[in-house]
Amino acid sequence: MTKRRALISVSDKTGVVDFARRLTELGFEIISTGGTEKELRKAGLKPINISDITGFPECLDGRVKTLHPAVHAGLLARRDLPEHMEQLEKLGIEKIDVVAVNLYPFKATIEKPGVTLAEAVENIDIGGPTMIRSAAKNYPGVIVVVDPADYDEVIERIASDTADTDFRFRLSYKVFRHTSVYDTMIANYMQSRLGIEFPDQLTLAFEKKQDMRYGENPHQRGAWYSELFAKDTAGTLSSAVQLQGKELSYNNINDCGGALDLLKEFPKKPAVVAVKHANPCGVALGKNICEAYKKAYACDPVSIFGGIVACNREVDEETANEMVKIFLEIIIAPKFSEGAKRVLSAKKNLRLLEIAGIDKPYSPDVRDMKKVAGGLLVQNKDTSLYSDETKVVTEAQPTKAQLAQLEFAYKVVKHTKSNAIVLAKNFMAIGIGAGQTNRIWAAEQAIAHAKSAGNRPRGAVLASDAFFPFDDCVKAAAKAGIKAIVQPGGSIRDEDSIKACNEKGVSMMFVGMRHFKH
Repeated sequence: MTKRRALISVSDKTGVVDFARRLTELGFEIISTGGTEKELRKAGLKPINISDITGFPECLDGRVKTLHPAVHAGLLARRDLPEHMEQLEKLGIEKIDVVAVNLYPFKATIEKPGVTLAEAVENIDIGGPTMIRSAAKNYPGVIVVVDPADYDEVIERIASDTADTDFRFRLSYKVFRHTSVYDTMIANYMQSRLGIEFPDQLTLAFEKKQDMRYGENPHQRGAWYSELFAKDTAGTLSSAVQLQGKELSYNNINDCGGALDLLKEFPKKPAVVAVKHANPCGVALGKNICEAYKKAYACDPVSIFGGIVACNREVDEETANEMVKIFLEIIIAPKFSEGAKRVLSAKKNLRLLEIAGIDKPYSPDVRDMKKVAGGLLVQNKDTSLYSDETKVVTEAQPTKAQLAQLEFAYKVVKHTKSNAIVLAKNFMAIGIGAGQTNRIWAAEQAIAHAKSAGNRPRGAVLASDAFFPFDDCVKAAAKAGIKAIVQPGGSIRDEDSIKACNEKGVSMMFVGMRHFKH
């Protein structure tokens, strides 16, 4: 009987010695290369050097080792075709039955500070992908392993003679998924070096973080994937550590993402953002995080129930005692004090997420992506606020205090579903009108919201995410006692709104930058 052969050449050497030893015990000859061969010999094994198989020395600093017919014919020959077997015998080539290969650490290389293009290119694997693709194509005859986590099952199946075609096909699938991600990583690195923002063909790679119990609704299936090659994930939801509570749901993650986006607008002062159904329902700054939470709660004590709260400072015991007074789904913070954790642990289902660097700006390469049937919409992250053309367009001038409130309100409205209006006072959102089909409804909703929550709109400021097509929003704001407005401007009827402001003694600022959030 022909002796079975396994070719092992790995960058990640986790478990490789034990794997090779167990294959040897099952009667396999081990073929190896470079560092893997040294590792196996150090452990007392006696692998065959690849050059003894090819009859050709490794050359070009190891760039060429396995690119040889003696390797690839041994991998690609179909065991069910007599003519293939006859050709192998005529050529003096032995079959290779098992391949265990993982690739050069390209990701680790490009993540090193100051890495050069030459260093990155040198860590593009050629022989490895070629070998595992050859083996994967011929999966009925070859077992191919790219994941060390599969070593035990491979050994067990070989030992019990249960390495059937279905099992081999699953391993083959993992190969092509692996090489696809690897090639995507290389292409995206080169794309970045070339400064290409929107390539003609967009390739993305994501890794499943968890399965969802269901998707947006119970009848939909869903999963959460994190971006594989993001340059810096610090301060993102993907870097979150869950301290307690049940698994996150599809909607939880969507809402958490919106909460984080808005929270990052306020890195300098203690800030709290409450989100419900992807819209802010409470936003406030405070002298400390407890004060900020109380103000955010006061914005809308009804909607915050069952919502998500994000804080940009450590949650202490005092704040935790306030939070446990109501039902919350999730609390996000850079840290929770021991006292806070003790208090919050009474709510067994409450999820606590710690995110280090929570106020850190997103990396410049972060993109917004929205899937539509048959395609994908991709854009830059909206990281701006005002344009260079910001100006006051009314006779009345906003005070210094009002300018600060206007900026706060505009940051909140930027992250509120369009059409959107936000009222603010004392660095607190007091009324939020979100997702309306016309702007006057959003304004009326924000004013009514403020009144129903006990927050008097008189003396507040108003922010709109887009221009006023008519003067009705100005008139409604003035009637409610609002004294300053910020909006992008740009309507053909801007003069109507300016005139209404002048008549009512309201200041209005045009910032020249719209922030639709559909």
